[in-house]
Amino acid sequence: MTERVAIVPAGVADAGEILTVQRAAYLVEAQRYGDLFLPPLTETLDEVRAALAGPATVLAARVGGRLVGSVRAELDGGTAHVGRLSVAPDQQGRGVGGRLLAAIEVACAGRADRCALFTGAESAENLRLYHRHGYRIVAHRADPHGIRLAVLEKSLVSPARSDA
Repeated sequence: MTERVAIVPAGVADAGEILTVQRAAYLVEAQRYGDLFLPPLTETLDEVRAALAGPATVLAARVGGRLVGSVRAELDGGTAHVGRLSVAPDQQGRGVGGRLLAAIEVACAGRADRCALFTGAESAENLRLYHRHGYRIVAHRADPHGIRLAVLEKSLVSPARSDA
C-alpha cells in the first residue's frame, strides 16, 4: 500500500528538510551541466528560512511525516515566478512534481495572470513535465555561468474572472 502525498503550505520549521531535498534533487542537474554552484545548491539554510518567512508562497509535499518535495512562487505584478521545484530523488517519476506544480498554480490563481519559470535547456525530463502542464518556451537565455536556460510561461485563468 502506497502512502498518499499531501501538498501543504510550508513553514519556517520545514527549512532544513526543504534544503536537504532541494540539494539532493538539484545534484542531478549540477552533474548534467558540470556546475556544482547552481543557486539551489549554494542556497543557505538562512536563505531558505528567509524565503519561508517572506512573501513567497511555498508548498511542501509530504508522504506520511516525510517532506519529499517543495516549490516556491513569488508574485511580481501579474506574474507568479515559480522556482525551486524539488522532489526527493527516490520519489521522482511518481507525480509529486506535477502535483506541486498544479498546487502552486492554484495558490497563485486570482493573484497572477500567468506563471513563469526556467529550467536548463538540456533538462529533457523537466521540459516534458512543464509541457505536460501547459507551459510553453517563450525564450532562451544564459545564466551567469553560461548555462543555456529555457524560459517557460503558462497563462492562469481564474474561474471568477473567466468570461462565459
